[in-house]
Amino acid sequence: MEVSAFLRNFAPKIIKTMLNFISFGSGSSGNCYLLYTESEGLIVDHGIGTRTLKKYLREYGIPLSLVKYVLVTHDHADHVKSVGKFSQENDLDIHATKRVHVGINNNYCVRYKVPAAHARCVEPNVPFTLGEFHVMPFSVPHDSADNIGFLIEIQGIKFCLMTDVGHVTEEMGQMIGQANYLVIEANYDTEMLKAGTYPAHLKVRIMGLGGHLSNTDCAQALAENATSELRHVWLCHLSEENNHPELARKTVEQVLRSYGLVVGADFKLDVLKRTMPTGVFELIYNERK
Repeated sequence: MEVSAFLRNFAPKIIKTMLNFISFGSGSSGNCYLLYTESEGLIVDHGIGTRTLKKYLREYGIPLSLVKYVLVTHDHADHVKSVGKFSQENDLDIHATKRVHVGINNNYCVRYKVPAAHARCVEPNVPFTLGEFHVMPFSVPHDSADNIGFLIEIQGIKFCLMTDVGHVTEEMGQMIGQANYLVIEANYDTEMLKAGTYPAHLKVRIMGLGGHLSNTDCAQALAENATSELRHVWLCHLSEENNHPELARKTVEQVLRSYGLVVGADFKLDVLKRTMPTGVFELIYNERK
């Protein structure tokens, strides 16, 4: 046997860790995101109908039993409308801050409440583990009872989600800096919002420090905090009235380019659909010998 062939036979094999991501909806009509491996899945927010979620899972060939865990960012209806029913039907724990759990119980849009036995309280900056997933919650400013984002790590892959963002804090910037994969809000175009039909008080609320994140501010956060470890960014929670997918994409691309960052070369960029599921994104980053 040749020496090269001998070495190939005994060389350590490269193991590629794979994580899959699907968005089932991202906007004021309902938000729901799924991360999953071959053995277990984790949902972030459940603001779409439970029957709709089950339908999507069937269409993607994902058994409902794969979903083991549910995280909640905040208590607004478009993020929690179906979380109680999903918990009751599937005997699943719901992980959120104490104030978010109180907000869910007080939200008249949530017909089925989370059973007390399934309400698990988490705290910002206190990490916890759910099966294969290592989760770090962090505070996100928004005018809800409470709001958190999540940095989720599994075997070296770091996935970060932050939505309904009034403004980007220093801590949130640090989370962006750690991410390999990032879901971040790009809710509105400033000029569209200002010229639009929303009443003045609502415009002020959206643009305020506890409101939502504009395309430009989203791009600025990426430009200031993204590292060479970032592989893919998804823009989420776009406004139907005050934004457009291509406008959001172009605005972010232009701002990034002014900082010397090129979408497609430095990292991928996609815009999540408001009311439709995406395809399956395969997140491969870590290669371990």
